[in-house]
Amino acid sequence: MIAVLRSTLYMLLQIIITPPYALVTLACFPLSPHARYRVTSSWTFIMLFLLRTVCGLQYRIIGAENIPKSPSIVLSKHQSAWETLAFQKIFPPQVWVLKKELLRIPFFGWGLAMTSPIAIDRSSGKAALEQVVEQGRERLKNNFWVVIFPEGTRIPPGKKGKYRIGGAWLATHTNTLVVPVAHNAGELWGRNSFVKKPGTITVSIGEPIDPTGMEAGELNAKVEAWIETEVAQISNKNPQDK
Repeated sequence: MIAVLRSTLYMLLQIIITPPYALVTLACFPLSPHARYRVTSSWTFIMLFLLRTVCGLQYRIIGAENIPKSPSIVLSKHQSAWETLAFQKIFPPQVWVLKKELLRIPFFGWGLAMTSPIAIDRSSGKAALEQVVEQGRERLKNNFWVVIFPEGTRIPPGKKGKYRIGGAWLATHTNTLVVPVAHNAGELWGRNSFVKKPGTITVSIGEPIDPTGMEAGELNAKVEAWIETEVAQISNKNPQDK
């Protein structure tokens, strides 16, 4: 019951804060991509603060020393809306590969559009891969990281989706380091769940993988194996806070 009340308060505060903030981010359109990112990501920091103070939802990081100094490609497990917020604080300035429909969501999508995402049409097949490589290469040159969720959608804890090849394809075609990431966010904030349970999410960052000499399929399989093994290791490790 307490978690429901906390989650309700969080949602009310989000509803109050987001519309005016979206208008602020739209006003930042003339600024450089990195300047726009700093403005839009500050909304994320507010949401993470509210999740911690209102909902009691915290996180810890294993392997922070594995984060490279140069722009890299993050390939991560996707269980919750939480990681789309937290990664903006955990990793350097970044863009996401996402389905273009998300940009049509009022307020949220408008702000998202200001972060220079790589918005693809998943049904376009090879054309989508070409877009990811072309725009991904450009973003990396502009000192942005690229974040991709290979499963494409949020998968409940204990389940595994099909790992799509797009992230590995980008890495092998741009010779960019891949940073695999596992976490258990879905155990506290489930897919499409209103309730955010109090507790501590574990984020595990793996050693960077150099794609030199690797085929995209080989790299994708290596990333999948590490993520799924690590998710099993960290699952249910931390008892929920009372």
